[in-house]
Amino acid sequence: MSAVRRRQALVLALGMLTLMVGGTGRAVAQEALRLSEAIALARKNLPAIEEARARVGAASAREEIARLSYLPKAELDWQQTRGTRNNIFGQFFPQSAIPPISGPVIGEPSFGESAWGSGGGLIVTWEPFDFGQRQAERALAGRVVAEAQASLALTEMEAALGAADAFLRAAAAAQVVRAAEANVARMEAFAQMVQTLVSNELRPGADGSRVEVELATARNRLIDARERAELALVTLASSIGLAGQAVRIDVAELEADRTGGPPSEAAAGSGQVHPLLLLRQSSAAISLARQELVEKSFRPRFQWQTALFARGTGARIDGRILGTRGLFPDTPNWATGLLISFAPTDLFRWRAARREEERLRAAEEARVAAARQSLQADEARARALYTSAEAYRSLAPRQLSAARETELRVRKRYEAELGTVSEVAEAMRLVAQAEVDAALAQLAGWRARVAESRARGDLSILLSPNGGTR
Repeated sequence: MSAVRRRQALVLALGMLTLMVGGTGRAVAQEALRLSEAIALARKNLPAIEEARARVGAASAREEIARLSYLPKAELDWQQTRGTRNNIFGQFFPQSAIPPISGPVIGEPSFGESAWGSGGGLIVTWEPFDFGQRQAERALAGRVVAEAQASLALTEMEAALGAADAFLRAAAAAQVVRAAEANVARMEAFAQMVQTLVSNELRPGADGSRVEVELATARNRLIDARERAELALVTLASSIGLAGQAVRIDVAELEADRTGGPPSEAAAGSGQVHPLLLLRQSSAAISLARQELVEKSFRPRFQWQTALFARGTGARIDGRILGTRGLFPDTPNWATGLLISFAPTDLFRWRAARREEERLRAAEEARVAAARQSLQADEARARALYTSAEAYRSLAPRQLSAARETELRVRKRYEAELGTVSEVAEAMRLVAQAEVDAALAQLAGWRARVAESRARGDLSILLSPNGGTR
């Protein structure tokens, strides 16, 4: 086989592989999703959940750092210098711009003579006791981990409920499209009948014009309904981490009547702790841990230090400079001792910091109380939605039956030359609206279920076959 033919075969094979992979991807992207699958995708794909998980890992690493603070600290230093040997007597405050120099004053200062110098050493610092400060720091790090985990749980719940809400909106929009399509079909059949009557001069021409207007209006409503349904699917795709991809929904499980009745008032306190309340309680615990850390910060510090070091220099006390002497440290030393430090002037700053933490703790406790009230309001809202959903579902069949009977009677009146096109069109709009209301009445129970899940922080209400433990 020639090189040209081999290249052509390779290009053809790659093209077929691309089409196969692309076709598979489109098939997966267009597979109809159920409510439970949409919730699972949201909990798996959303970047916000990955961010929350990463923050849990970062908080755990900070907790490990706090635990390691109990260990001694060892530090190695080495330096190699070349410089003058001039020195003077007198006191000098420590600072960073002027390097320290040791030794007595030797003769007249010389800026042109220099010698080698070297030094190296190991120092180990250990804080044997700290009056509980490191323990307070570790406790604070643990509270931060708990807060990050609570934030992750809340983020997962919000993502799942957001996907559920978007799914129900898409389902409602699809029902509106279905009703609009049925209305257009009915209007087209009626328009064809009217045009036939007009052509046979059995009805005035105005009826033909009016029915065309009504048909155009029905088609415009269908276009608007399809647009809303498409936008609802775009929102759903974004809420499940598939932004920009085409998705379809399967509403079969929504047609099963397993929404149950309204939650009891006692059910709110009998289940698991709500992620929002857990997050607020974790934030309050962090504030308490910070307050305890501040309480233990105004203490003396005790540090046990041990050093092993050596220095070398080519500058002699008699003024001589010995060539390469000082390239390596040749004078060893060691030291060990206890360093105690205390800053009494920090008392005023410590008092201010303690007052700040007390106020912040009060603010966090107020947020906990606000979260409790918000969840209680959500519980009441869910019960109200259940009540209205039951009323909608009991009324919708009668409304639909009455609308269809009205449309049939009005159509017969028109055929008997006792009615007008406007009356028939209005009756058809009533049927379309009744069909939409009947479909949305079934979804109303699911909306109430989403509201209950949000109020109680329990996704099993949506995912379990019996609607969760109540």
